[in-house]
Amino acid sequence: MNGIQKMFEEKEKDILSIYFTAGFPQLNDTEIILSSLAKHGADMIEIGMPYSDPLADGPVIQNSSMKALQNGMTIKILFEQLNHYHQNFPSGVRNVPLILMGYLNPVLQYGFQKFCIDAKKSGISGIILPDLPIAEYESEYKEIFEENDLNFIFLVTPETSEERIRKIDSLTHGFIYAVSSSSITGKNTDMNAQESYFARIEKMSLKNKVLIGFGIRDHQTFEAACKHAAGAIIGTAYIKAIENAEYVENATEKFLSSILQD
Repeated sequence: MNGIQKMFEEKEKDILSIYFTAGFPQLNDTEIILSSLAKHGADMIEIGMPYSDPLADGPVIQNSSMKALQNGMTIKILFEQLNHYHQNFPSGVRNVPLILMGYLNPVLQYGFQKFCIDAKKSGISGIILPDLPIAEYESEYKEIFEENDLNFIFLVTPETSEERIRKIDSLTHGFIYAVSSSSITGKNTDMNAQESYFARIEKMSLKNKVLIGFGIRDHQTFEAACKHAAGAIIGTAYIKAIENAEYVENATEKFLSSILQD
């Protein structure tokens, strides 16, 4: 069973997914970040593949992407790190589903089929490519994803029509990423102002779970997102938390504790 579906079978609400950029702050931080996030409460982890022109990302994630590229991060190196992580899986750490988030151009340069095969081998459960159109996904790539047991995750926004959302729901088997606003990542979105949008999606009774992202930054916004969805995704706030941290694990534990407030 795909790791994302397995997670949703075990936990249906208050899912916390954390995004980080591979190769940031340092090239070889991937494994310590993965183990720290899994150990301290993340239910799912979204790994950003750095790209020079990340259209959907705000300045904080753009900067982390630039720094990661300067550090020498590539898709090939990332797969090597992920394979090493799974081969030397740290004891006492939960095996949470991993998702790769990036853009189509570097994936095409790597080779689409090879990318999916290598992603599966390295323990990836899902892929997010915001600039891959639905029609192209369905006609050219859907089979490749399904052959490799990779869930393709689509994004929807407040402007996405019900017809398109239902089409997306019929094509995916993981979850739907509901962007809280049509802006870039990192904007301080007013979750209460978006409540009608979240409630509208909730009332559609989609077959896939919905996670809310963009603007989730603290316990309050996480709770607000979880009110109408299965959980939320946090990126920019976590990148800020580890950017200048002397010890990434300590900064991660402190950050997750502030979000979950168990």
